[in-house]
Amino acid sequence: MITIKKITTYLESIAPSPYQESYDNAGLIIGDPNAVVKGVLVCLDAVEGVIEEAIAKGCNLIVAHHPIVFKGLKRLNGKNYVERVVMKAIKHDIAIFAIHTNLDSVYHHGVNAIIAERLGLLNTRILAPKRQLLMKLETFVPTPFTQGVLNALYDAGAGRIGDYENCSFRSEGVGTFKPKGKAQPFIGKLGQDEEVQEHRLEVVFPAHKERDILKALRAAHPYEEVAYYLHRLENEQEEVGSGMIGQIADPMDPLPFLHFLKSKMQTACVRHTQLIEKKIANVAVCGGAGGFLLNDAIRAGADIFVTADYKYHEFFDADGLIIIADIGHFESEQFTIELLYDLIIKKYSEITVFSTNFITNPVRYL
Repeated sequence: MITIKKITTYLESIAPSPYQESYDNAGLIIGDPNAVVKGVLVCLDAVEGVIEEAIAKGCNLIVAHHPIVFKGLKRLNGKNYVERVVMKAIKHDIAIFAIHTNLDSVYHHGVNAIIAERLGLLNTRILAPKRQLLMKLETFVPTPFTQGVLNALYDAGAGRIGDYENCSFRSEGVGTFKPKGKAQPFIGKLGQDEEVQEHRLEVVFPAHKERDILKALRAAHPYEEVAYYLHRLENEQEEVGSGMIGQIADPMDPLPFLHFLKSKMQTACVRHTQLIEKKIANVAVCGGAGGFLLNDAIRAGADIFVTADYKYHEFFDADGLIIIADIGHFESEQFTIELLYDLIIKKYSEITVFSTNFITNPVRYL
């Protein structure tokens, strides 16, 4: 049986909830995590029409990109669409899980990755990497137990750097200690000084996995008292952050690129700044409202910045240095539905998963 918690835990292994922005409300918003999944409906926005669709299709879990609840609700009397959605979901035992800015922030299987993929961008990287998301564990292990401890740490999520896994550093040395009281000697007799050939091991891991890493270390380590040090790293986490930038294989003139962009992103409208007199080669993207990344895009050498939700006066900030292309919020993120559907169905092929047929875009074009 597949529970709601099993699916949400899997999705959060791809886009951990600590990666969400402080204003966000990603996670399981409504529902019992231990309930058995009958069917999953994937959408961008869990609005009333989507709830009705879930009821009709027999789904008791909605996986949405945007949280239906951002702020606390003081009343539930149906006076607005948020309250009506929450009430109807509870009434019909439908859970709602949101995976929002944490999915925006990851390099692999993230919102910006699928935009870059549709545009055929090469050599992609995070536009604005985040800091202080990594920690380093340093510990000391008797040499015969080294690989066992490392394997436990790897399984808990340590040792992943970019496209590499099982990364560690080890150096040899001699550990000394003297057991006393009820402490058990490792090799010698109680009360005698001991010397043990040890490896000093170092691995990095995401800060939010600290509890899991230490649990795995203690379970795999042969000592009763485990010596270790934790170091918070100031390194930029190259696989976590905002936006993405990459290159197109064959640079294009600005106007043909905008037509290409409009077609690939299936948008009815592209609002853009004055075209620059150079070919488009470097493209920066950010699904949703990405105006805060404009200076990062300029510093990274982008020729065009593809995003959404630009206001009139903000377009002036391009200042002839870059083209801003606003393709619409829904349009920039609509393929996230396909992304989440594929992730869930490939992992849990035994359950029924649907992509919503309900268009949740509140913006209409004449």
